[in-house]
Amino acid sequence: MITITERAANKVKQVIQRRGHGEGIRLGVRTTGCSGMAYVLEYVDCPTPEDQCIECQGCRLFVDPKSSVYLNGLTVDYVRQGLNEGFEFNNPNERDRCGCGESFRV
Repeated sequence: MITITERAANKVKQVIQRRGHGEGIRLGVRTTGCSGMAYVLEYVDCPTPEDQCIECQGCRLFVDPKSSVYLNGLTVDYVRQGLNEGFEFNNPNERDRCGCGESFRV
């Protein structure tokens, strides 16, 4: 199960609306970085049949089957800290994060 906070859902809805089209956001992982994996967000115009669709807080998240194993229990938030803002991922499956915060290990 993946959850998204109200702030993150509002941001997703805002960027989809500003873009003018799209079904939602795909949330996944890819192999990269010094710890092994990184979170990936991308627009979804046409979901694939394999995608798991999660509707939460009025927005749609799509997750591919390979990524869902690593994202079970994930909470997505949107935070502002000083001049920085962005999506924040709280994943109970993470064992470690790299020092720069770009990648994680499960």
